[in-house]
Amino acid sequence: MKAKPAALRAPATPSFLLLTAMIAMFEGYDLSVYGTTVPSLLAMPSWHLSKGDAGDIGSLTALGMLIGAGIAGATGRRLGPRRLLLGGLTVFSACMIASGAAAGPSSFAASRFLAGVGLGVVLPTLTAVVADMVPAGRRSRAIAVVMAASCLGSLSAPLLGSRLLPDTSFRVLYFVGAAALVTVVPWAALRLPDSPLHLLRTGRPEEATRVAERFGLPEPRLPADVPRDRLLGLAPLFARGLALTTVLLWSTAFCGLLLTFAFGTWLPTIMQTGGFSTSSALTLTCLSWIGASAGLIPGGVLADRLGPRRVVAGAFLAGAGGLLVISLAPAKWLLYPSLMVCGLGLLGVQAFVNAFVVERMPAELRTSATGWALSVGRLGAIVGPSLGGRILESGLDLKWSFYIFAAIGALGALAAACVPRTGGGRPQRRAGVPAAVVLRPDSVA
Repeated sequence: MKAKPAALRAPATPSFLLLTAMIAMFEGYDLSVYGTTVPSLLAMPSWHLSKGDAGDIGSLTALGMLIGAGIAGATGRRLGPRRLLLGGLTVFSACMIASGAAAGPSSFAASRFLAGVGLGVVLPTLTAVVADMVPAGRRSRAIAVVMAASCLGSLSAPLLGSRLLPDTSFRVLYFVGAAALVTVVPWAALRLPDSPLHLLRTGRPEEATRVAERFGLPEPRLPADVPRDRLLGLAPLFARGLALTTVLLWSTAFCGLLLTFAFGTWLPTIMQTGGFSTSSALTLTCLSWIGASAGLIPGGVLADRLGPRRVVAGAFLAGAGGLLVISLAPAKWLLYPSLMVCGLGLLGVQAFVNAFVVERMPAELRTSATGWALSVGRLGAIVGPSLGGRILESGLDLKWSFYIFAAIGALGALAAACVPRTGGGRPQRRAGVPAAVVLRPDSVA
């Protein structure tokens, strides 16, 4: 099948990227709204929360995300990315209402856990959908655009909080996030297509071809011998030639998500501990999200040109270096850019890790590979908030928060650098995945 002219591709791809970017914005808002409201939650006299309690609630959200990512990894090929995305988006949006209306810490924690389940389904599925619907040469930058939208959503929470808190109830910030229920949920239900790969797997080759034509994709293909979903989709990820890659990508995701959740949850509180007011601390937090947003698209372009491995390792090292600079309590002219560098290296790095996973794994395994990488990575997301809370409660000098997380950033860079150069983006016999063949309409059962 010949590639379609750009004029025929234009209507589908931009509207698709806008829709996925809007989904990512609400997902990013939900991820950062908790860290924004932690100072207000600690100040609630009737809730009696300690910093350790607040860290544990943040970890509960991450635990929900681990379960959600596992659901995506185990069922993605069976249910399809469209159903998973709509279901996860609806769940976490509805839970924003529950968080805002929570009567006490227990109901609030339960709502955050369930929101985490929805978020855990959405993030790996959204990444896999973008990877499936964008040509290979523009894949990393497309993922970076969507993740930049996530960072913009994350930026909006502390930005809104700096204007409203502490004078307005924290509940307002959660109700704002529920707007997804009446905006992007119905839009996605009407306009989001299934990927050509899923359409082929479910016996709809003609529809797969039409979708591929709309998006300027090559003729849809599946492996000649499709790997079976044994062990909840894990078995193909440990096939001959993929086991080491899988383990190292999981390690990279673990470090990335630990840093993202620890930094996102505790930065406003750390800034307050360092002597800044609530408003100033949230404004400084905005700088880190601005850095993440500004760096993602150039980083995505570099990842397409140089490969995601170098960009992932470089982002980790940049974030670690930024933390070390902040630990010195520098003057504002150095503090502000250091926070922006930390934003890219600690909050934005996971976008590059996601691109790294889809670039290294075979196309047929993208949904399960991304889901399981993020599911294992959620263990880091669970550890991060609790670890940060315990460090702050331990009586250690505030600098140790920066030292410990800088060391974790260095470990993430090392894991990324050790991922084998041979990947699964192209069919490779030695990776345990057979060469792809075209499935014609009469060849699908």
